[in-house]
Amino acid sequence: MRDSDGAQIRNSYLQKGALSPANIALPCLRVPEMPSAHAFFSLNTILWCFQHITLSSFSSQPILYSYFRSSCSWRVRIALALKGISYDLVPVNLIKDGGQQLAIINYLEETHPNPRLLPQDPKKRAQVRMIADHIVSGIQPLQNLSVLKQMGEKKMEWAQNCITSGFQALEQILQHTAGRYCVGDEVSMADLCLAPQVANAERFKVDMGPYPTITRINKALLELEAFKISHPSRQPDTPAELRA
Repeated sequence: MRDSDGAQIRNSYLQKGALSPANIALPCLRVPEMPSAHAFFSLNTILWCFQHITLSSFSSQPILYSYFRSSCSWRVRIALALKGISYDLVPVNLIKDGGQQLAIINYLEETHPNPRLLPQDPKKRAQVRMIADHIVSGIQPLQNLSVLKQMGEKKMEWAQNCITSGFQALEQILQHTAGRYCVGDEVSMADLCLAPQVANAERFKVDMGPYPTITRINKALLELEAFKISHPSRQPDTPAELRA
């Protein structure tokens, strides 16, 4: 999809009142069979979605509203790529991150179960959810731009401290759960959360030396095609100076 096409679609929904910067948190996935007024997985509609969505294959191609650098959007892009789901991407230039991407990924898991992102084994499934929650709730929100703006000149130090503290705990967890990836040898929801967070760590110049397990897993993940094509450096709205 061209940027101009995305802008036209986005403006259309803005005019209809179905999409606005005030009520949308990235990422948002529009499911075609849902009424437009309730068609976005956002903070204001997530409960409606789970009550009214038909858990079946999409009747037509879904639309992902995404910001290239949002780690939340990246996780959903990875899930869509792994499951082989074609979608239209509409860039939304919002300098913010969303908080409901695991709900979107869980929806994709229910409607498109192969390849699975949650292990069948109950213990491994719990481990995947523990790791994912640790990253998306315990690490990433603390270095969102909305938080960093309040830290002023100390934002780099703040981000480094938040990520380092979270990675210390995560490294210990992964030493007990990891195979080739976060939990065993199959890519899971935990891995979808790990790669974007490592990218954030690198962006904030965190020393990755103390975290060999995290580093090893991330390297293996970035070799996978789904992680390559969903990477922030390869998105329609990626600035030219940041493109791969």
